[in-house]
Amino acid sequence: MSPRRKFTKSNAKINDVTKEKQQLQRNQNPPCAFCRRNDDCPEKYGEKMTYGGITLHYYCLIMSSGLYQRGEENEGIYGFLADDIKKEISRASRMKCRVCKITGASIGCAIRRCQKSFHFPCGVENQCIFQFTGQFESYCSQHKPVQKVPSSWSGGSYTCAVCLDSIDPCPSYDVLKSPCCKNTWFHRQCLQHQALSAGMFFFRCTICNNKDEFQKEMLRLGIHIPERDASWELEENAFQELLQRHHRCDARRCFCKDGREYAETEGKWTIVLCKYCGSSGTHLACSLMISSLEDWECLECREIVHKSEKLRKRTLSSEIKSTKRKFKDSPDSRHPPSKCPRLSGETQKEHKNRQIFSTRPLTSILKELRSQIKLNVISRIKVDRTNVWEGALKEMKGKVFSATNTLCIQYSDKAGKPQEVAHVTNPLYDFFNLLMHHLQNSTLFEGLATSKNLTLNYQALRLDWYYEAGRMIALSLVHGGPWPNFLSKTLFNCLAYGPDITEPTMEDVASFEVAQKVMKIKESSTLEQLKQFVNENAEYLSIAGCLRPVWSLDDKELLLKDVLIFHVINRVCSPLERFREGLKFLGVLEAIQTYPETFSERLCYKPQKFTAEIVGNLFLINFSARRKSRMILESKVVDFWRDYLTDVEGGATKASFEGILTFATGTNYIPPISFLPSPSIKFLHKNDVIQNRVPAGQMSHNCLKLPMSKTYEEFKESMDFAICNTPGLKRK
Repeated sequence: MSPRRKFTKSNAKINDVTKEKQQLQRNQNPPCAFCRRNDDCPEKYGEKMTYGGITLHYYCLIMSSGLYQRGEENEGIYGFLADDIKKEISRASRMKCRVCKITGASIGCAIRRCQKSFHFPCGVENQCIFQFTGQFESYCSQHKPVQKVPSSWSGGSYTCAVCLDSIDPCPSYDVLKSPCCKNTWFHRQCLQHQALSAGMFFFRCTICNNKDEFQKEMLRLGIHIPERDASWELEENAFQELLQRHHRCDARRCFCKDGREYAETEGKWTIVLCKYCGSSGTHLACSLMISSLEDWECLECREIVHKSEKLRKRTLSSEIKSTKRKFKDSPDSRHPPSKCPRLSGETQKEHKNRQIFSTRPLTSILKELRSQIKLNVISRIKVDRTNVWEGALKEMKGKVFSATNTLCIQYSDKAGKPQEVAHVTNPLYDFFNLLMHHLQNSTLFEGLATSKNLTLNYQALRLDWYYEAGRMIALSLVHGGPWPNFLSKTLFNCLAYGPDITEPTMEDVASFEVAQKVMKIKESSTLEQLKQFVNENAEYLSIAGCLRPVWSLDDKELLLKDVLIFHVINRVCSPLERFREGLKFLGVLEAIQTYPETFSERLCYKPQKFTAEIVGNLFLINFSARRKSRMILESKVVDFWRDYLTDVEGGATKASFEGILTFATGTNYIPPISFLPSPSIKFLHKNDVIQNRVPAGQMSHNCLKLPMSKTYEEFKESMDFAICNTPGLKRK
């Protein structure tokens, strides 16, 4: 029998100290009640939390097979009650992990015939799959879901689309294939890190920006996508630099006595920024501008835009010539080349149905939409006229606001005091007019002033301004405001027919750098030049999902088309989706999709040329009743009026058609639902008014009162004098 080992007092003290240190470490960093690990790694095991003396990893908690969320979010640990957690810990204490052979294995394989149980960390190390969606099912390494590769797959050398390191293109636990892009591969760790950073809203395919299909497949393969905003959106003051505004006059000669840095909120010393770059500014007086609503371009941007405009015209003319030559050289062709892409049978039928109803008058369509408005119920909107956008957002998001009520606009300053605007006789029309002008010059759109496309603005996307912009345009059309005739044809086609069958053109590219890339593709005359462009711009083409080998010069057109579609449509798919949702307000988008040709003339820019006949037919002539002597004189004045319109059309007068409309109605063009009330003509007799030698405009009633002149020369002189000397109507 071996002798017993004797312990000295010093050894006993060392053991006591060691036990105390271990106990202190356990108190400071207690292990998870399920997996028995002390690791605190949120990326691998989720947040480590303690509740009611129980310490758990978040992933160990939610993936436990026998645990259900029976409480509210603010109860227990994210809705998991303390009693339920204790019962699950007790159940798991009887289950051994198939990997480490230690009890506490609370997670079981979702396949019923499989009896394997494991801890969450052990499952990760053993390549098990945990689905963070639906019923939060778990699968062991034997029954886990896998990706299938087509039989025609030939393999090759590829790189991870996130880290760009080389990757073996064979689906496995660590290597995942994109479900939406044919030759795109990812490392699992790279995708998981990206998902935790981007969150549910921004996590998508890095190549084609597909969101729905990509997220569905990644969730199936065990990628955790947290339901929260992106990490860069949660940083404090992350976008603080976007709030900085240029405050300096950069005109060649500044006339301000207080210097270039001086600025006022109103008046001639207000600083207006360049509508393109926003990094240069000018005082209104230094650039001979009247209002801050006018557009101003700095010298650098003006030169760039001028060059790109000349380039666009040259390219457009060459395309037209090539199209004509191609049609002329094909004797078998009896019809001109198609202007739209080939559609499927069902899409062609839908397109044909739209064309059947495209001849319906716009006035009739909008009057039908306007029947939703309750004329006897009024909603009052109080806004500051100098900042209608923020005022409109605040009012329209209020609980009291109803779009189907008759809108009444009241202008008030920041303190709530009423604003008196002398020249505004129709506040509702003026309100929508200012809104449309703001949208045209806002950061939600890019491109030429008469052909705007949506731009990608993350701040506007986060604040849902694209939806609000669509809603305000719908409100303006239905409530009798002006139409936004600044949308490009491409953007309109995306709204009316859908982005899938819309083909953008080179005119839709607003970015100078992208325009240069597009021109290099277009001007490539040899295969070597095209390959050189692909090699030099491989990174950009990879992000755009257009990177592919080019085998012949015929691939040039396909590459050009893909780049345009990415930059103009796919890049702004989220803003476009929200913009379309806003236009669904009051049924406007449905009307656009039903009558696309009719709305195209109003939403896209089309120069409106007035004629004597068009302006003359707008006005309803009210002759004096029961006074034949007056009717004879009035008929003579009506002849003067018609002759005067003919002279305006011929340029023989000082006034213009726009000036006449503004003088009588307060607007210089015809709104989509015509005028309410309809414009009318009355006559100024001696016993009606004191001054009857000049015409009078009653804008609140859209009424033009004509003088009872004896000769045409006297009538013409009085009309020119009144219209051209009214404030704001002087002809330039």
